[in-house]
Amino acid sequence: MRMKTRLILAATLIAAAVPAMAHRQWLLPSGTIFSGADPWVTVDAAVSNDLFFADHVAMPLGGVKVWQPDGQEGKIQNGSTGRYRSTFDVQLNKPGTWRIGTQQSGVMGSFKVDGVEWRLGGRRGPPPGAGPAGGPGGPGGPGGGAMRPPAPGAQPGGPGLQARPSVSSVDEIPANATDIQITESSGRNEIFVTSGEPTPIVPSNKGLEMVPVTHPAELVQGEAGRFRFLVDGKPAANLKVTVVPGGKRYRDAEGAFDVTTGADGVASIDWPMPGMFWVNASLTDNKPSVAKATQRRMSYTTTLEVMAP
Repeated sequence: MRMKTRLILAATLIAAAVPAMAHRQWLLPSGTIFSGADPWVTVDAAVSNDLFFADHVAMPLGGVKVWQPDGQEGKIQNGSTGRYRSTFDVQLNKPGTWRIGTQQSGVMGSFKVDGVEWRLGGRRGPPPGAGPAGGPGGPGGPGGGAMRPPAPGAQPGGPGLQARPSVSSVDEIPANATDIQITESSGRNEIFVTSGEPTPIVPSNKGLEMVPVTHPAELVQGEAGRFRFLVDGKPAANLKVTVVPGGKRYRDAEGAFDVTTGADGVASIDWPMPGMFWVNASLTDNKPSVAKATQRRMSYTTTLEVMAP
């Protein structure tokens, strides 16, 4: 059961970068605006068909991180993972805007040795339940089991080799490899929760990310929300951003729509109703940071709460 869950999670992490696929990964806070002396937020985390209805698989909590308003790392409490969803609490013991979410990165691809295709698979960082990277079954890609670099003349299915030979890192690709095709991937899935007065959200200037122009604590139906998308700290122009309102289970149509960023990387979103919205963007470029990689695929996901006027 654990291996099956890992394989499903690996697929859904990739699916998060492709909104057209059925299953979406999401974080759903009990609220995003809090006041009082000792506020707490409860967060559900899952992968499902309908937003935000848990009906597919729970998101492991090992990769979830918390950043306090001052940038220091916080912690989750009372974590629990069931069949269809995980849940946890965060004590908002400092005023300002908190970030809660996951970050994952990895490389995947293929190469050939003497005409035999080998796979490069596996995500950097801890496996599901232990870190945000979420490796598909451990070293060596799906199914686990890292393999030694192929020797010249090696054939799939030979002694000590699997039917689909693979290596788990770029460093293991031998010098005589040809037809190298490697893609670097990265993704963020985060939410913003504010206790008291909102505070600025500071970008890391790494990969694809979103910096609100309209603060997430100030989103209201009837007023367009503006969000700047960045790639390595620079405006992501002409980027398609998909917006999906929650509650599709109770509607005939999903209600998803797309907006496009301008030259300044800013997307303007008109909210058709109050409620929780899943926002996603993905981008592919030719500026990977991993040696031998030829392209980079990035995704960004957030859940935003829009209040009634």
